[in-house]
Amino acid sequence: MERQNKLVVVRGGGDLASGVVHRLIMSGFQVIILEIEKPTVIRRTVAYAEAVFEGSFTVEGIKAMKVKGVSEVLQCLETGIIPILIDPDGECLPALKPKIVVDAILAKRNLGTHRDMAPIVIGLGPGFCAGEDVDAVIETNRGHNLGRVFLEGSAEPDTGVPGVIGGFDYQRILRAPADGVIRNVREICTNVKCGDIIAYVDDMPVISGLDGVLRGLITDGLPVKKNLKIGDVDPRCKIEYCYSISDKARAIGGGVLEAILYFLSKESENGYEYSKH
Repeated sequence: MERQNKLVVVRGGGDLASGVVHRLIMSGFQVIILEIEKPTVIRRTVAYAEAVFEGSFTVEGIKAMKVKGVSEVLQCLETGIIPILIDPDGECLPALKPKIVVDAILAKRNLGTHRDMAPIVIGLGPGFCAGEDVDAVIETNRGHNLGRVFLEGSAEPDTGVPGVIGGFDYQRILRAPADGVIRNVREICTNVKCGDIIAYVDDMPVISGLDGVLRGLITDGLPVKKNLKIGDVDPRCKIEYCYSISDKARAIGGGVLEAILYFLSKESENGYEYSKH
């Protein structure tokens, strides 16, 4: 693959975004992650966004490192490490000139991604329309179409209902009971019982709704809003799942890879750079 076709900027470093990043790295692409200053990531044990707090973080053998500025981004790429830059608005894009931009924020709405950001722009999940604000949309809803590439139209709308895991959906999700600051009292990867206190938001407890393994919990000390998703209990009780990229993230990563290769193949067939105009 030609070097100019290898550079991908991914907006967001959560667990689904990290599954995308990992698949692209394993497929020979160079990837840069853009994050916010205090990401509210749930599955922190498999999310490159954790490097924002820790300085560096490794997911399934591939390391990411927090950097400052474009010069450090380029130095990091030369070492084979994924650079993570605090740049929620994508201000670095004109200097980096990536071939591909992937919006993997999973905000259920578009937070500013547009087709002029790069020759190929891909959006994950609801909030994007292929052919309008992005070139392709990847389905993120569990089910028959998970990972499907849309070159026209949009992904399924947000249902508000979590996917079923081990026979449970909404029961496995932990949400903030009020506005406040979270104080964690349990650790990710520990076994919990229904009724256990997992954290406090100010003085209000966050209580597990089922038995299982605490698969995700946002960073201690972050301010949260009422009803924000702050944790995830996995009823399958397999601790090893806490440390591996999920089936959902791998499927979405496959969809992103398919979309990129589709557009690159169009360039190769026609002998000129893909144009959306």
